[in-house]
Amino acid sequence: MASRDHSPVYYLITPAGFPNYGDELIADGWLRHLAEVAPEAEVWVDTHSPGPAQLLHGGTHPRVRFVDTLWRLCGEAGRDSDNDPWQVAAWVQRAVNDPSLSPARRHGIELLRRADVLHVLGGGYVNGIWPHHFGLLGGAAAIARQTGARTAMTGQGLVPPPEDGTALLRALTDRFDIVDVRDAESADVLGTEPGLDDAFLTIAQQPTIAPETVWPDTEPPEVMVCVQSDRNDSGPGALAGAVLSLLRAWRVRPETVCFVEGIPRVDNHIVALIEQELPGARHYSFAELWDHGLPVTAQQTWVSTRFHLHLAAAAAGAGGVAVPLSTEYYTPKHQALLDLGSGWTMLSELGDTPDMPDSGGFDAATLDAHRKRKLRLAESIYDGAGTRRWQA
Repeated sequence: MASRDHSPVYYLITPAGFPNYGDELIADGWLRHLAEVAPEAEVWVDTHSPGPAQLLHGGTHPRVRFVDTLWRLCGEAGRDSDNDPWQVAAWVQRAVNDPSLSPARRHGIELLRRADVLHVLGGGYVNGIWPHHFGLLGGAAAIARQTGARTAMTGQGLVPPPEDGTALLRALTDRFDIVDVRDAESADVLGTEPGLDDAFLTIAQQPTIAPETVWPDTEPPEVMVCVQSDRNDSGPGALAGAVLSLLRAWRVRPETVCFVEGIPRVDNHIVALIEQELPGARHYSFAELWDHGLPVTAQQTWVSTRFHLHLAAAAAGAGGVAVPLSTEYYTPKHQALLDLGSGWTMLSELGDTPDMPDSGGFDAATLDAHRKRKLRLAESIYDGAGTRRWQA
């Protein structure tokens, strides 16, 4: 039949829905942006957790829906290849070109072919820790080669790269129209310049809540702590000891401490080791964080192993201390925020006890400049997209 014009089809690829505060923040930001600039667009989010993602993000754009096609293809490829990035990327590309290799994904692949924009959202999930995720890049690039869709990957954290995988990473990213990375080390991998984390796009619009509203009958917490148990090179005891020693060195009253959860349960294991020494400390769950907003003020001090809580708290003007758990994975991320002006301190060693910060956070002008820079990138991806035609 003759071709006809259509509303643009935007296809976002992300690990949203796990849930993980950082991944949800990024997905929410891009959906907010598209709801503002392209409310008529047909938006698909490809994630490993489409059901939970629907619950968290289903109301953010009027025409958003959720699938798991590319993530499923990566899983299928990884089972037979020991998650080797070369084999996964090659098989996923073959599968999107020949859906008979994965007949259960045929309808999902047909949907991919309708996309005007294929956008791999930011985060630190395409690297040597999760090498099978290289299939996400391969699948998007292969579809675009078929259809002429615009391709983008933004705010990427690509370190540590997989062993023997740098050449593949460069080859795949060369097939994208727009490539943006969030830290200097990732930029070095590709031989490019660092950009910004995707959360800067709408960070000023993310909901916060006054601590006095959360705790109306008691003194609100003064020290906010997010301490995770995953991706920890030093072990739980070393991390628990470092956080407790820091709070004791600062002579923090336990009842003025609040533990914040970025990933449900994962961010409670270390807390369980030290909360007996901090009677009266409070807890703020991921569900509360997502439903009500971040309880942050510029008067607080933060201690965080998680990158996006560092970013969000600093964006609200709070100072703090970043605790990197992995020199290859977390140090580059936290350092990128320091270089951008977060005003935080980062521990060099877990045993360090720096003075309690009395200032910090992004100043308003710096934060606005970062937001505008990210907005220009968003405009370069979506302005004018959706002009292709499709066969009905």
